[in-house]
Amino acid sequence: MAKNIETSMKAFVADRQRLRYIFFGGKGGVGKTVMAGATATWLARQGRRVMLASTNPVHSLSGLLDQNVFGKPTAVEGVPNLWAYEIDTKDTIERSKQEIRDKIQWFLKFADISTKADEFVESATMNPAFEESAMFENMIDLMLRDEYDMYVFDTAPTANARRLLGMSKVYSLWVNKMLKSREEARSLRELLSFTKKKEADPLMDYLVSFRDRMGKAQKLLTDPSLTAFFFVTLAEALPIAVITRFIGWFHDFGIPVGGVIVNMLIDKSQVNEKSPEFVRNRVEMQARYMDDVWEKFNGNVRSIIPLYENEVRGVDMLSRMANSLFV
Repeated sequence: MAKNIETSMKAFVADRQRLRYIFFGGKGGVGKTVMAGATATWLARQGRRVMLASTNPVHSLSGLLDQNVFGKPTAVEGVPNLWAYEIDTKDTIERSKQEIRDKIQWFLKFADISTKADEFVESATMNPAFEESAMFENMIDLMLRDEYDMYVFDTAPTANARRLLGMSKVYSLWVNKMLKSREEARSLRELLSFTKKKEADPLMDYLVSFRDRMGKAQKLLTDPSLTAFFFVTLAEALPIAVITRFIGWFHDFGIPVGGVIVNMLIDKSQVNEKSPEFVRNRVEMQARYMDDVWEKFNGNVRSIIPLYENEVRGVDMLSRMANSLFV
């Protein structure tokens, strides 16, 4: 088995001139944020207008960039053409709650039900997936505004990213069912009405608009010429097992997998018999797990990033990492 990179990250991107949406995922702590930051930095330096956005509720972009990018798209200091944005989850949730409140209030009035909308809103928004749903809405809004040449997303750990990106398909199924039920209810109401005048139906209008948005989102997220999801791993058992499990799921949902990036590999040439035993043991362990990487992801490994002597923080270190990522 060949133990070398067949198609590099640089070659992968160069071969896809229409590529616009790049996602990074993987187990927590493997370096998704720094990979997203390095990729966005490299793309911006090629002259692309790039949006680097975090859909991870536990944001770390501001810390990575050494500047506050929370709550709104912000120009990154020292990197022309690059903007960054940590999505304000709390604000997104509150806006989503208000939209739901307005729709439920209208529906209750339409159905002559006197119950207050707030009771339904609390019930609808207590679901643990509501935060992901609100975050997905914000991500799609960002994509559909079409204000940048490329978008690079730092996602939540893979299980959350799986649900986040899969929502376009789930939403489409749900909305189609809702539309069918709503159409049946409206037809019955009109049949029983003494007037032939058609009443306005804001809920139906909302569902149609929502279905169209989800259709556009699903089309973007499943187009291999536009979208690529990269998995980041370490040369360790658990991160490898996590992405092995989820790569198949992403394929099933039609989300194009761009490949695998191995992070924090110790440079063997810097290690000898005089090196600390801990370091030598880590090198041996990583070598064993790299065999697994080549076996499981052969042909899909895009880059191998070394373990640096300092933490990756600030645009200078991101540029250094970008040089390793896009060789």
